[in-house]
Amino acid sequence: MDSLATLATEHFVLHFQPLHRVLQAAVENQRITASSLSRQDLKAFCITDEQVKVLLEHVDFALSGSALPGCPISLNAEESAMEDELRARCAAIGGMLPLDRLVRELSLSPFEVDAILVCAAPELDRNYERIFAFILDDLNRRFPCVELIISLTSVSIEERIARQNSLSSAGKLRRFGVLVPFGEPPTELRQELRLGPGVFEFLTGASRNFLRLSRDRAEVTIPSQAERPPQVSQQEFFHFSDALANGTLTLLGIWGPRQNGAEELVLSLASRLGCPLRKICPVDLDRNAFDPVSLAQDCLRTASRIGAAVWVDTDAFVEPTRERILDALEDLLAGSPVPVFLTGENPWRPRAILRSGSYAEIILAAPPSGARALQWSRCLPDIEATDVEHFASRYSLSGEDIRAVSGLARMRARLAGNGRPEPVKDHLADACSLITQRSTAHFGILITPRRSPSDLVLPANLHRQVLEIASFYDLGSRVDDDWGFGRVSSSCGTKALFTGDPGTGKTLAAEVVAGLVGLPLLKVDLARIVSKWVGETEKNLESAFREAEDCYSVLFFDEAEALFGKRAEVQHGTDRYANLEVSYLLQRLEASRSLVILASNVRDQIDTAFIRRFHVVVHFPKPSLNERLRIWQGALPKSAPLDDSIDLNALARLDMTGAAIVNSARTAALLAAESGAEKIRMDHLVRATARQFRREARVLTPAELGNYGVMLQGAS
Repeated sequence: MDSLATLATEHFVLHFQPLHRVLQAAVENQRITASSLSRQDLKAFCITDEQVKVLLEHVDFALSGSALPGCPISLNAEESAMEDELRARCAAIGGMLPLDRLVRELSLSPFEVDAILVCAAPELDRNYERIFAFILDDLNRRFPCVELIISLTSVSIEERIARQNSLSSAGKLRRFGVLVPFGEPPTELRQELRLGPGVFEFLTGASRNFLRLSRDRAEVTIPSQAERPPQVSQQEFFHFSDALANGTLTLLGIWGPRQNGAEELVLSLASRLGCPLRKICPVDLDRNAFDPVSLAQDCLRTASRIGAAVWVDTDAFVEPTRERILDALEDLLAGSPVPVFLTGENPWRPRAILRSGSYAEIILAAPPSGARALQWSRCLPDIEATDVEHFASRYSLSGEDIRAVSGLARMRARLAGNGRPEPVKDHLADACSLITQRSTAHFGILITPRRSPSDLVLPANLHRQVLEIASFYDLGSRVDDDWGFGRVSSSCGTKALFTGDPGTGKTLAAEVVAGLVGLPLLKVDLARIVSKWVGETEKNLESAFREAEDCYSVLFFDEAEALFGKRAEVQHGTDRYANLEVSYLLQRLEASRSLVILASNVRDQIDTAFIRRFHVVVHFPKPSLNERLRIWQGALPKSAPLDDSIDLNALARLDMTGAAIVNSARTAALLAAESGAEKIRMDHLVRATARQFRREARVLTPAELGNYGVMLQGAS
C-alpha cells in the first residue's frame, strides 16, 4: 500500500528530471563559453584581453533584450501524466502531495517552485555542488545562490530582474522561511540560499509540521470583518484613510487606554487601504543588539517592496533595555516611505516625527459598554442579548480577543458534547478566563475562588455589604458609561477596604467577592513587591496593577498597612522615598479600573487619603455566639466521620475567630487520623482547640469548657 512518504519522494524526484535538462543546457552553455578562450588555464590567475572581450559580449547580449540562455524547469507531457497519477494515488489514501500543499498554502509561483528545487538539489546529492561550481565558473561557489537560480530560469532581462527581486529578503520564500540566506555576500547576486529547517523533510514526506511553523513573523493577518472602533466616526475614519492613501499622511499615532480599539482601528485602516500590514516587534530587533536600526531598516524596506503598512506598538518598548531602540527608530520612522501606525497607552511624540509634517494622531477613549456589546454580538450572534451585555460589561476585550473567545468557546462546546455540541454560552466564561489569563502572575498569587457566600459568616448587614461589592463592580459600566457618572468622578473601577482583627474573615470575603464576579483573585505577594532600591517598589506595584487589569482578576492586598500606611514627617532621607511610594499608590489606586480589595488588621494605620477612594469600607468584628456555632458547623464537612458525642454548642461558647475555628477543626481531624480513630471525637476537638489557644498566647481553662474541661487533662 502506498504511503505518503513514498509518494512524496517519487513526486519530489520527478521534478528533478526537468531540472536536469536545464542544468545540462547550462553546462553546455558554459562549456561553449569556456571553449571560446584559447588559454583557459590562465583564467584562475589573470584576466586576458580575450576573456574581457568574451565577457563584454555576454553583458551586451544580456542587456540588449535578447533572449537569455535560461529556460523554465517544467515537466513534459509524459512527466505531467506521471504527476497526475501520483496525485490520484495520494488522494486515494486521503492525503495531498507535500509539494502541492506548499504551493497551495503559500500561493507559490512556478519560478518559486523552481528556486526550491535548485536549493534542494545539494540536500539530495552532493554532486550537485560541483555542477553548480562549473556553471558559475568558480570552484569556491558550490552552493545555490541568487545568480545561479535566475540564470538557469530567466529568458529575458526583465524576467531576470523580477526574479532577483522575488529572491530578496522581501520575497515570499525568504519571509516564510522556505529559503534562508547564508553568509554575508558582497552583492545580492552572490547571496547563497539554503532550504529552511524542516523543508526537505516536509517535501519528502518525513515531516508534516513545516507549514505550521512557516510564517512571516512580521506579517499581521487582517480579518475579513475588520471594522473601525465605535469611538471613531465614519467621516473621521474616511478622512484618515484617504490621507494615508494619497500620501499626505504618513504617520498616524493612536493613543489611549489598552483595549480601547486601537488594534481594530489599525486593522480596519489597513483593510480599507487594501495593503498588507507588518509589525515591528522589539523581539525581532533584539536579534541584533548592537545595531537594531539595521533590522528596522530591513523591515521598512521589505514593507516598501511589497506595498505594506507598518505598525509599531510603542508599549512593547517601555522596558529600560528597549527604550534606546525606540529612540533610535525616531529618525527612521520620520522618513518612512510607507504608512506607519503608532499605538500605545501613552503618546510617544519624538521631535523628528512631529517635525516631519506628515504626522497626525487620534486619542481614543475606552469604548462604552453598548459599543462593546455590539462587538460581542457580531462575533457571537447566537448568544442571547442578556449574556452579551454581561460579558461586554465584564470584559473590555479587543476585537481579536473577542473572536478568539468565540473560537475557544465553540471548540470547547464541540469537545464537551457527546456527538452533539453543548450550548456555546456555557463555555464563554471559561474561554474568557483562558484569553485574559495568558500569562502567569509575577507579583502575586492567582487564586481560583472556591468558597461561596454561604461560607462567609457575618452579621446580616455586613454580609449584605460584602455581597454588594460584587454588584457594584458588575454595574459599574452602566453607571459610568450609560448614565454618565464616569465624566463626573475621577475614580473608576471598584475599591473596597476590609478591616478587623486577624482571622475575622477578610481574606475569605475577598475570595467570595471574586467568586461572585466570576474572576480569579490575585493576592499580592509583598515580598516580591517591596524593594530596597529607590523606585523599584513603584515599578513592581505598577506591574501588579497591570497584571490584575490584563488578566481581569480581583487585586487583593493583604496586610495593606505595610504599603498604604500613613505618610510620615520627613526626618530622614528614607522617609521622603517612603512617602513617594504612598503618593504613587494613591494615584494608581484611583486610576485602576479593576476591582481592588485591601485588608488591614489596623484601620488607624491606613493613610486617611486612601479612605475617600474606597467605595465600600467594611469592619469585620469577632463572631458572636450564633456566628461561631455556624462557623463550627461549616468547618466540619458533612463527609467527615464525626462522633455523635461532639457538642458544638460548648465549643461555640469559646472566644475564637473564624480562622481559629477552621484551624482547630482541621487539627482535630489530623489528631484523630494520627491516633487511628475511626471518628473525630469531642476530645480531639478539645485538644486541638487548646493548641490553637496556645498559638495565640492564650490559655484554655477547664471552666470555659464546662463538663468537657476534664478532657484538657494530659492535653498537649
